[in-house]
Amino acid sequence: MALTPLPEALSYLLTRVPSPPETVLLPLVQCCNRVLAQSVTASVDVPGFDNSAMDGYAVRAADLPGELPVTQRIPAGIAPEPLAPGSAARIFTGAPLPPGADTVVMQEDALAQGNGVAILGCPTVGAHIRRRGCDIAANSVVLTAGQVLTPQAVGLAASVGCAQLSVYRALRVGVVTTGDELVQPGNALAPGQIYNSNGVQVQTQLQLLGMDVALVDSLPDDPNAIGSTLERLAGQVDCLITCGGVSVGEEDHVRAQIQARGRLDLWKLAIKPGKPLAFGAIKQTPVFGLPGNPVSAWATFALVVKPWLMRAQGAEAILPRRYAAIAEFDIPRPGTREEYLRVELHENTVASTKPGQRWIARLAGDQSSGVLSSVNRCDGLAVVPIGQTVSAGDVVDVLLMPSLLYPLAA
Repeated sequence: MALTPLPEALSYLLTRVPSPPETVLLPLVQCCNRVLAQSVTASVDVPGFDNSAMDGYAVRAADLPGELPVTQRIPAGIAPEPLAPGSAARIFTGAPLPPGADTVVMQEDALAQGNGVAILGCPTVGAHIRRRGCDIAANSVVLTAGQVLTPQAVGLAASVGCAQLSVYRALRVGVVTTGDELVQPGNALAPGQIYNSNGVQVQTQLQLLGMDVALVDSLPDDPNAIGSTLERLAGQVDCLITCGGVSVGEEDHVRAQIQARGRLDLWKLAIKPGKPLAFGAIKQTPVFGLPGNPVSAWATFALVVKPWLMRAQGAEAILPRRYAAIAEFDIPRPGTREEYLRVELHENTVASTKPGQRWIARLAGDQSSGVLSSVNRCDGLAVVPIGQTVSAGDVVDVLLMPSLLYPLAA
C-alpha cells in the first residue's frame, strides 16, 4: 500500500465511525468528560430576578444625590419589600432588587450615617443591576448534543435546575501490546528486554478520554496467540487497539492477523513519527494497530485514534486546533511525510503585533521515535507539511498538548 496522507486517512476513517453507543442518565457529578446525548433547554431565567451586582444601596435614581433614610436590609435569599420613594435599602451582592428601585450605588460611593446614608454622586440609572435572564433566557438551548461536558458545562446545567443529563455510554476499548522483549513494569529485566510503556501509555490516554479500558497483558510474538486474543476481545469491546507488530519485520504478526481474521482497510500513513499504522476490523469490531515505538504509538493515538474514538463516542468537535509560533529550528530538507516535531513553547519577548509571533517553538530534545522523554518535555507538536522546509524565524503550526490529550479539541 502507498503512504496515505493524514487528512485523507482521517477523512476515510471518519466515514467508518459506527453510531454512538446507547445513552445513560447520569447525575451531574458523574458527567464530566462525557458526551452529551440530548441538548439541554433552560426551564428558568438565569438570574431569575433582577439582583444587585454589588454590596451597596438600592435607590431610585431620581432621589439622588443626597441623604436618604435606610428602610430595609436585603441579604441574598430574602424577598424584599417595595422601596418607598425618597428612601434607600441596604443591599448585598446577589440579593433581589426591591420593587421601585432602579439603581444600585456601591458602598464605596456612599457614607453610612446612623439610620441613613449619604449618596455622594449620581450613578447612571440601572447601574450595578443584573437583570432577570441576562445570563440565560428561559426556553433557550444552553448545552448542545455532541459537546463534551466540562466542569463549567455541568455547572451551567445545574444553574438551570438539571439534576442529571443524558450522555452516551463510555466506549469500551480493548488494548493489546505485543513483543517478546516486553516486560511489565515492576518485574526484573532479562538481557534484551525492555519495559512495556505502551500498554500503560495507551490505557491512560483512553482514561483521559473517559473510556472504559479492557487491558490485556503483553503477548509474545506468536501469531496464533495474537490472533486468538484479538478475535476473543473483538466480541467484548467497541474498539480494539494494538501496539507493535504492524510493520514489515518477520516478527510483526498483528497486521497479518487482522487481515486473516477480518479485514485490513488502511496501512501506512505519510506521517513522521507513526508511519506503520493499521486499521481494519475483526468480527465487525474496529481495530487500530499502532506502531511499537513509544513516540509513534503516542502520536498516532493522539492524531488518528483519538479523533475517531471521540466521534464514535458521539462528540462533534474532534480535531485539535492549530496555533501559530515562530520556529527556532531548521528543517533544511523537504520530507515525503508530514512531520510532527516535539517542541517547547517560549513566550516571544520581542515586541510584535504580527499574528503568530507570540510564541517561539524550540525542539524538545531528540526527535527519534523511541525517545519518549522528549514527549514528556514538549508543549505541543509543530507541523511540517510534506515537501516543505523550515528555517529559523518561519511561522509554523503547533498542536498544543492539551488538545492532543483531552476530549476537547481546543
